[in-house]
Amino acid sequence: MQTPMGSGFTAASTTYDVMEGIDLHGKVAIVTGGYSGLGKETVRAFRSAGADVIVPARDVARAAGELADIDGVVVDELDLLDPASIDAFAERFLASGRALHILVNSAGIMANPLTRDARGYESQFATNHLGHFQLTTRLLPALRQAGGARVVAVSSRGHRYSAVDFDDPNFEHREYAPYPAYGQSKTANVLFAVELDERERANGIRAFAVHPGSIITHLTRYSNRETLREGGFLDENYEPIIDPERGLKTAEQGAATQVWCAVSPQLDGYGGVYCEDVDIAVVHGSDVPDTEVLAVTPGAFGVLPYAIDPENARRLWKLSEELLDRG
Repeated sequence: MQTPMGSGFTAASTTYDVMEGIDLHGKVAIVTGGYSGLGKETVRAFRSAGADVIVPARDVARAAGELADIDGVVVDELDLLDPASIDAFAERFLASGRALHILVNSAGIMANPLTRDARGYESQFATNHLGHFQLTTRLLPALRQAGGARVVAVSSRGHRYSAVDFDDPNFEHREYAPYPAYGQSKTANVLFAVELDERERANGIRAFAVHPGSIITHLTRYSNRETLREGGFLDENYEPIIDPERGLKTAEQGAATQVWCAVSPQLDGYGGVYCEDVDIAVVHGSDVPDTEVLAVTPGAFGVLPYAIDPENARRLWKLSEELLDRG
């Protein structure tokens, strides 16, 4: 299935384009990271079509303030680095008895200095992958109840920086490097979607991974502005360059692919695929991680084979379960 379908959309398509004709009344969606950047545009799109939307956030007051311009969004407490907080959020939702039709795992951190959670797990792997793994698996009863749910893992073209190191995912025995750590977590997002789809498609759950594009948001706060300018992301005035054909997008353009994966009838019968530019992506010609970071890659890039390998996906699922049990 990892072949473009010719969706009719382009790199410049926006959430408004992909939501045309979509009615989400009676549907329930959860969007992590839904109070800023791509997540907020995703929430805006879902609410515009009538969905009930819940945004989990570590700082509930801050998230509520950021979402004040979108009516009807419910904010609830969740810290992706705290397993007890994840379980508590999931238990509250399951206790409501509602089905969950859409789960978009959009929250994330990028290329930060080495930090660890209370379990000793490296923070990018723990936040971007393991926290979302725990959240999704805890919410499976509600997703199954929907009788046709979609889970979207927001990955990145940055998965090219590293495969998953199954022997040392938490940088306990190798030197830490921010971008390979980020790349590992983004590869994990893709592999998670592959295995979740394999395990749950019989229960009506389909999973997708996406590269939204290169959008200058708070996610890049650990990146040097001069490096971003030299890499072609910022202009001479250090303002974001918008050039969708090179992957440089507005938030509305960047969120279009994850919204499309969450709601489009074009993807009925599909799952376990990686998407970019509002279409299913090609498979990249190389399976070798790319050491060049923060450089604009013109045009569609595709997904590296190691990120969609079924055996890697099974290994990651097992490792994730072991890490949760161990923690």
